[in-house]
Amino acid sequence: MPHHKLLLTTLDSDSLTQNSLSDGEEQLDRLQQAELTRNTCMSLWRAGAVQAWLEVVMGMPMYLRACSENVKSGKVLLGLTDEDLELGLGINNPIHRRKVRLAIEDYRRAEGEQSLSKASEMDHHWVATSWLSDVGLPQYSQIFQTNLVDGRVLNSLSRRDLERFFNITDHFHQTSILLAIQLLQMLSFDKEALQARRAKCEHQNRDTIAWTCHRVAKWIRDIDLKEFADNLHGKGIHGAVMALDQSYNTDAMAKALGIPSNKHMLHRHLYEEMKILATPLSNAEQGTELINCSSPVAVNRFADERLSIRRSGKSPLRLRANSHSVERSLGFHGSCGSLPREARVQVVPRAKGSPMHTYKSVEITNV
Repeated sequence: MPHHKLLLTTLDSDSLTQNSLSDGEEQLDRLQQAELTRNTCMSLWRAGAVQAWLEVVMGMPMYLRACSENVKSGKVLLGLTDEDLELGLGINNPIHRRKVRLAIEDYRRAEGEQSLSKASEMDHHWVATSWLSDVGLPQYSQIFQTNLVDGRVLNSLSRRDLERFFNITDHFHQTSILLAIQLLQMLSFDKEALQARRAKCEHQNRDTIAWTCHRVAKWIRDIDLKEFADNLHGKGIHGAVMALDQSYNTDAMAKALGIPSNKHMLHRHLYEEMKILATPLSNAEQGTELINCSSPVAVNRFADERLSIRRSGKSPLRLRANSHSVERSLGFHGSCGSLPREARVQVVPRAKGSPMHTYKSVEITNV
């Protein structure tokens, strides 16, 4: 879906609103103005448009009264600082302030480029419910909802933010969220493109990086480990983790599934299935699409390790993911689907910081 063009027309609240409007008519008017703000330059907004945008588009009606008293035009909105937002509008929540600042910056940039970012199409309801569910961490839905995290805010989050503002202290959960954000970044936050890719691999074991946690659970059931599939709930295991996390291996998956460590044959079965998942499709299977599901280097190292094990006489059922494990070398971090090679090369797991720095020009003083 193409970006909406920003129209150089003034949103005049007086022309849309009359003093005699009923509550129902006033709400309809507010919705109409809110829709117009999506494709109209912010610098041309009047007071009514600013209020409609804050209440309906941003989902922040709690600040509407202070906004109506202090912000009478889009030009004023464009000039607000963090201090203005906190003292003038009473926005004490630092993530709420960040949300407004990032949105204002997006509109400022759109006045020159004639389009808003794709992240603007991801509202906080979608992020807190649909997106977190696909990531496999629905237990954080309420805190994301409370902080009104939309696509722009999601794109700005760092590991420190997750711990400080969202009380997410589990290191792997932080990594899971950051890698899911990294996938969105690789797709330029195009929600429709993400959904299209997921639809294509719903019944085929390819393009692992796009898999939701639900798709991972389906794969677990398909490889005859259905008794363990439900254990993935709330663990944050999704395709981007399997594809991009260098430390994610068979042992990590077995632990998430709750497979006992002494069940060596089940570990071997999982290992073999993960190896198949990481193996590139043949040219005939790929057809006209460039899938490139795995790193040839990882697959070759896997084969070399297996040969070494056979020659040494060690039991393959005892293969564990130690520091020199082939499973660690496999790691799935080459499973980047049909993403461009340059994107795959540049994607490296970050121990700290935001997975993307699109908003470098925005001064966020509350981090």
